[in-house]
Amino acid sequence: MASSHSSSPVPQGSSSDVFIKKEVDPTKHIRPVQSLPDVCPKEPTVTDQHKWTIYHSKVNLPAALNDPRLAKRESDFFTKTWGLDFVDTEVIPSFYLPQISKEHFTVYQQEISQREKIHERCKNICPPKDTFDRTLLHSHDKSRTDLEQVPKIFMKPDFALDDSLTFNSVLPWSHFNTAGGKGNRDAASSKLLQEKLSHYLDIVEVNIAHQISLRSEAFFHAMTSQHELQDYLKKTSQAVKMLRDKIAQIDKVMCEGSLHILRLALSRNNCVKVYNKLKLMATVHQTQPTVQVLLSASEFVGALDLISTTQEVLQQELQGIHSFRHLGSQLCELEKLIDKMMIAEFSTYCHSDLNRPLEDDCQILEEEKLVSLVFGLLKQRKLNFLEIYSEEMIITAKNIIKQCVINKVSQIEELDTDAVTKLADQMRMLNFPQWFDLLKDIFFKFTVFLQRVKATLNIIHNVVLSVLDKNQRTRELEEISQQKNAAKDNSLDTEVAYLIQEGIFVSDAFSENELTPITIDTTSQRNASPNSEPCSSDSVSEPECTTDSSSSKEQTSSSATPGGVDIMVNEDMKLTDLELGKLVNNIQELLYSASDICHDRAVKFLMSRAKDGFLEKLNSTEFITLSRLMETFILDTEQICGRKSMSLLGALQSQANKFVNRFHEERKTKLSLLLDNERWKQADVPAEFQDLVDSLSDGKIALPEKKSGVTEERKPAEVLIVEGQQYAVVGTVLLLIRIILEYCQCVDNIPSVTTDMLTRLSDLLKYFNSRSCQLVLGAGALQVVGLKTITTKNLALSSRCLQLIVHYIPVIRAHFEARLQPKQYSMLRHFDHITKDYHDHIAEISAKLVAIMDSLFDKLLSKYEVKAPVPSACFRNICKQMTKMHEAIIDLLPEEQTQMLFLRINASYKFHLKKQLSHLNVINDGGPQNGLVTADVAFYTGNLQALKGLKDLDLNMAEIWEQKR
Repeated sequence: MASSHSSSPVPQGSSSDVFIKKEVDPTKHIRPVQSLPDVCPKEPTVTDQHKWTIYHSKVNLPAALNDPRLAKRESDFFTKTWGLDFVDTEVIPSFYLPQISKEHFTVYQQEISQREKIHERCKNICPPKDTFDRTLLHSHDKSRTDLEQVPKIFMKPDFALDDSLTFNSVLPWSHFNTAGGKGNRDAASSKLLQEKLSHYLDIVEVNIAHQISLRSEAFFHAMTSQHELQDYLKKTSQAVKMLRDKIAQIDKVMCEGSLHILRLALSRNNCVKVYNKLKLMATVHQTQPTVQVLLSASEFVGALDLISTTQEVLQQELQGIHSFRHLGSQLCELEKLIDKMMIAEFSTYCHSDLNRPLEDDCQILEEEKLVSLVFGLLKQRKLNFLEIYSEEMIITAKNIIKQCVINKVSQIEELDTDAVTKLADQMRMLNFPQWFDLLKDIFFKFTVFLQRVKATLNIIHNVVLSVLDKNQRTRELEEISQQKNAAKDNSLDTEVAYLIQEGIFVSDAFSENELTPITIDTTSQRNASPNSEPCSSDSVSEPECTTDSSSSKEQTSSSATPGGVDIMVNEDMKLTDLELGKLVNNIQELLYSASDICHDRAVKFLMSRAKDGFLEKLNSTEFITLSRLMETFILDTEQICGRKSMSLLGALQSQANKFVNRFHEERKTKLSLLLDNERWKQADVPAEFQDLVDSLSDGKIALPEKKSGVTEERKPAEVLIVEGQQYAVVGTVLLLIRIILEYCQCVDNIPSVTTDMLTRLSDLLKYFNSRSCQLVLGAGALQVVGLKTITTKNLALSSRCLQLIVHYIPVIRAHFEARLQPKQYSMLRHFDHITKDYHDHIAEISAKLVAIMDSLFDKLLSKYEVKAPVPSACFRNICKQMTKMHEAIIDLLPEEQTQMLFLRINASYKFHLKKQLSHLNVINDGGPQNGLVTADVAFYTGNLQALKGLKDLDLNMAEIWEQKR
C-alpha cells in the first residue's frame, strides 16, 4: 500500500481552492488560509517536501477506509459499487478550462504582498494560541521519535529500488553472500535485515493508521453523504444539460449566423485575393507579348518600364510561384536585347538624321523618337551613345564634301570626266570662280549641318538636364520628408512619455484616432516617394491591380523640350549627379567636336586644292575674297557652337602667311625694278594719283575703285599737292605710295596678317630708303641707269620724295595701330626707326648739296686775288654756280628748306672767303684792298638776294673780316 509521507487536514467548502493554488505555484508567498475545524482532532504531521492534497487520494482512498476501530472492513466497496474496472487512470485536462500560468497570479501577488508583510509583522508581535493540548503534543513527539528510527533514504521523494545505489544501500549484498564458512552468520544477518525492514513497515503503517484514525470520521461522513452527493450531481447534470441546450440555441440563433457571415466575408476576401493574384499572374504572363508590341512601335522606354515593373512584381508579390521561375531570366535577356536594339536604333536615327537632304527645313527628325531613345539609353546607363553620334558626324562631313564636289563637277561641261577619273583630280581642274563657288556651297552645307547637330544635341541636353533636375528635386523632397518624420517622431515620443507619466495607457490614448494623421501622412509619403511600393494584390479595396506604369512604383514628372515634346522623367534612373554633369559636358564637347570636324574637313579640302600651288597663285582680290569667305564661316560656326575652332583658322593663317610672303616679294621685286629703271627726273602726276592722295587727306586709306564707263581724261599735273604743299616726285614714289596703300588695304581685308604686313611694309620702306640712298647718294644710278652724273636736281628730287614718304608714315602708323592688339603696340617702333632713317637720309642729302658748293668755294676762293676789276672773275663764277644751284632746287624744295640750305651754303662761303682773306692778310682797315673785297662781297650778296625766295635772307657778310687787334 502506497501512501504519501505526510497528510494535512482536509479542508471543507471553498478552502480546497487554496490547496490548488499552492500546488500550482508553491514558490509564491501567499497568505495562509485558516481552515475550518475537522471532525477529528488534529495531530501534528511529519514535515516533508510535498504537501498531501486530495488528488493523492485517487488510489489511496480504499486504504483510508481501513478503519482500525471497525471489526469488519468493507474492502470491496469500490469494486462493488463502481465495477471491476476501477483502476488508476490519468485525468485528461478539460478543454473548457483555461491554462493557468504564474503570470495570472502576478497582480494578486502585487496586491497581497503588502498585506502579507503586515500580517507577518503582527504575527511576530502576537503569536497564535497553542490549540493543541499536552496529550497531542506528547503523541506527536512519540510518533516523531518512532519515525526517526526509519532511515531517511525511505523518506526521499526520489526513492526507487530500481536504482542500483538505492537498492545496494537498502539491501546490501553482504547479507546474501552464502559462500565460504560464513553461511550461518549471513543467514542470520539476512533474517535480521528482514525483521528490521518489517519493523520499519510497521512503524510507518502504525503512523499512517494513526493519522487516518484521526480523520476517520471525516471519511465516514463523506461516505454517508454519497447518496446526497449523487442527487446533487444528478441535479447538476440536468442543470448543465439545460444550460448547454440554451447555449446551443443562443449560439444557433445569435452567433452561428454572424460567424457564418464572417466566414463568408473572409472567404470572399480570400477569393478576391486569389482573383487579384491570378489577374496579376495573367498580366505578368502577357508581359512578353506586350513588350514585343512596344518594341515593334519603338516604345523602348515603355518596354523597359514594363520589364522593370514585372521584375519587381515577380520579386515581391509573385515570389516563389513555380510557373514563373524562368520568367525573370527571360526578362533579363529581353532587356539586354532591348539595349542592343536601342543602340542600333540610335545609330540608324543618327544616320538618317544627319544624311537627309540639307535643304530640308525641319531641323529635328522625329523628335519624339529621339527623346524616347535618349531616355531609354539613360535608363539603361548606356552613356556611350554620344560616341555613335560623333562617328556618324565624321562620316556625314566627309559625304557632304564628296557630294558637293560631285554635284559641282557634273555641272561643268568643260571637264572631261572620262579622261580624269579621280574626283580630286577633277576638282583641281576647276578655275578659281568655280572652285570658290564649290567652297561656298560646302561652307553653307556645313553651316546647316552644324545647326542640325546643335538642335539634336539641344534635345539630348534638355533630356539630361530634366533628369538631373528631377534627381535634385527628389532629393530635396526626401530631405523635407525626413525632417517632417523626425519632427513627428519627436512629437510622438513626447506625447507617449506624457501619457505614460500621467498613468494613461498608450493604446487607450491612441485608440481615439490620434494616430490617424500620422498614418495618412506616412501613406501619402510612401506613395509620393520614388521607391513607393506598387499596388498590392493582397488589398481587398483595390482589385484592379495591374503592372502598367500607372500602378508601378515609378513616379514621373513632365517637362517640355523646345520642340514641344513632353519629357517624362522616370524615378528609377539611378544616375548620379556627377554622371549627369559629365554627360552634359560631353554633349557640349560633342558640339565643339562637330565644329572641329567641319573645320578639319574644310582644311583637307583646301590642302588638296593647294597641292599644285593654286592658292599661292591667287591675286590679292581673289585671296581677299577667299579669306573673307573663310572668316565668315569661322564666325558662323563660332556663333552656332560657342567656341572658335582653330584648324581652319590656322590653315587660313598659314595661307595668309604664304600670301603675305608672295605679296611682299612681288611688290618688293616691282619696287626694285622701278628703282633700277628710275632716272631720278621729275615725273608728271596723273590725276588718279592726285585723287588717291586727296582720299588719304580725308582719312580714307584705300585704293580708289575703278570707275566703269567713259571717264574724262584729265591732264597730269607737274607736282603732287598734299595738304596744300607741292611735292615734286619721281614715278617710283607714286607707285610706292600705291603699294603702301595696297599693304594697308590688305590689312583691312585680312586682319589676321596685320603683324606680318607691318613687318613686310617696314621692310619695304627700309628697302626703298637704302636702295634710293645707294642709287643717288652712292651714285649707283650711274652704273644701273647710265646717268652721266648725279646732279643737285637729282639730290633735291630724292630728298623731296623721302619727305613725302615721311609725311605719310604717321598716317600709316595710326592705321596699323588701330588694328593691333594692345600687347602688339611694341611693333610700332619699326615706324619710329624708319622715320629716323629717312630724316637721316634727308639730312645727308642736304649735307651733300652743301658739300658740293663747299668744294666749289674751296676751289674758286683759293685762287682769289684782291685786285681790279670789280667784281672779280672769282666772284662772278661763284654767283653763277649759286644761281644754277638755286635754279635746280627752287622748284623742287619748299622755300623754307631752300633758305635753310642757302644759309648753310653761305656759311661755307664765308668760311672759305675768310680763310682766303686771312691768307692774303686783307683786313678791314679801310684800305684799297678792303674796298675791293667789299665791292666783291656786295656783288655776291646782291646776286644771291636777287634770287627767288632769297630776298629776305640775312646773309650777315660782316663776319668775314678779322677784327683789328
